[in-house]
Amino acid sequence: MKQTQPINGFTIQNEAQLACVCLAILNKNPNYAQSNLSQTELTYITNLNITNLDQSEVEQGLLDNIYEESINGIDVLGMFFNNVRSAIERREQGAVYTPQLIIDSMFDLIKDYKNLNRIIDPGAGSGRFIITAARVFPNTELIAIELDPLAALMLRANIFLHKLETRTTIYVEDYRNIHLPECTGRSAFVGNPPYLRHHNISATWKEWFSTQFTVMNIKASALAGLHVYFFLKTFLLSRSGDIGVFITSSEWLDVNYGSALKELLLLHLGCISLRIIAPQIEVFPGTATTAVITSFEIGETTKPIQFQRIDNLEQINSNSTEIYLNRKNILSKEKWSKLTVNEIETDYETIELGELFEVHRGQVTGSNNIWIAGEHSECIPESLLIPTVTKARELIAAGANLQSTNGLRRIVDIPADLDTLDSQERKSVEVFLEWAKSVGADTSYTARHRKSWWAVGLKKSAPILCTYMARRNPQFTRNSCFAKHINVVHGLYPKKILPDATLDKIVSWLNSNIKVSDGRTYAGGLTKFEPKEIERLRIPFHIGN
Repeated sequence: MKQTQPINGFTIQNEAQLACVCLAILNKNPNYAQSNLSQTELTYITNLNITNLDQSEVEQGLLDNIYEESINGIDVLGMFFNNVRSAIERREQGAVYTPQLIIDSMFDLIKDYKNLNRIIDPGAGSGRFIITAARVFPNTELIAIELDPLAALMLRANIFLHKLETRTTIYVEDYRNIHLPECTGRSAFVGNPPYLRHHNISATWKEWFSTQFTVMNIKASALAGLHVYFFLKTFLLSRSGDIGVFITSSEWLDVNYGSALKELLLLHLGCISLRIIAPQIEVFPGTATTAVITSFEIGETTKPIQFQRIDNLEQINSNSTEIYLNRKNILSKEKWSKLTVNEIETDYETIELGELFEVHRGQVTGSNNIWIAGEHSECIPESLLIPTVTKARELIAAGANLQSTNGLRRIVDIPADLDTLDSQERKSVEVFLEWAKSVGADTSYTARHRKSWWAVGLKKSAPILCTYMARRNPQFTRNSCFAKHINVVHGLYPKKILPDATLDKIVSWLNSNIKVSDGRTYAGGLTKFEPKEIERLRIPFHIGN
């Protein structure tokens, strides 16, 4: 059972107890009746076997504390939610609750807009955005949409505690299914759309996603996360003059699936500003994710877009680092996260590295503890034990040139056709394979998709190797000893024969000039360079020729 931490001296152990607390709060409302709840919430309560007796046994001291803290703007129910659901569970559901500092900064972006009739939070959670909206815009209608039944109960309880029930309409359903009533004035869409990876999105919704973008003549990737679906649905619900501000993972700024969202923002949603929070900053405590705040006004097509990099949260409301870019010039840019830094002008012609090299990951073994040689492979002939780069730090230690295979581990690289071995070699190999099969080497996904499950099939040696994931600049290394490599590093393969002196110059220039900022940066400052991103790096023309 997950261990929970006391909050203000009180402990809630599980979801059933948290749901009981929410219901006990709602029972304080003379206008509340359980029939007010959605069918989703009622089913959830039934499945938890919650009774009226359970609700009556909630400590009055706990209820008083929640009420007192809510007056001070503290979301105790949301804090308990983060306690009873593990970070892994919340990440799988896209449930990441936004700190109040971030919410306040988002409302600062729209607080001066006039004639707002309603504010819509498409993934309301425990109600932090809606409650803030009520304070900033005291006369607007509030609409909160939430699919998770436990979150919906917390939302209802918090709405009651803040005396907002007459202003607030709650929908407990999927935002993508929502049909909102007509509105005579302007709507604002504000919130933190759930971050759910494409693996957890159904084929039906992916088809809907693709169809809607096709109607707009935009090519959309099936790899898009759920937050992109929320931007799309927002556009479908909106009309000219409506506004919005969302905080999402910043991943879409630099990856292929983000191209559809970029077009949507520039051509339809009317992007106004992007506040890109430095990946080293932990915006959502305990959750490794990046963040960008995107604001938009439907129909805006001419104003330059404000880009701002936030290097510490204390400056989140400051405009000191802002730059303005023409929207017509940025659609073709692949990495929007880099647009917060003015590009350095060069006085020499450049070419993409991909004009000279193909970049490929190393081979996947499927099980390093089996295919990296050790005591278990002593029977294997030396000719089948291949010196290989198996750790990124081996390149870092070697520096600009890997001159010897000494110290490298070896990969067991058995040919797919065992008939190519002599009788003694085959006998030794079969002993090894019998052991490998006994420990499941033939059942891994990689093994099952090989022509022969035992054939790792190392790729040919690449003359240049490079690291691709670290919290430091990538290391480019000449592979003078012709070592093989597995998928911990990339190999750069020339498209035409290049002299050693040219390869050396290219490696030297790359190590001196390519920085972590040229890659794709994740939360915590971890930077990744995919093979195509390496190919898109630009080097001076005169070095490559």
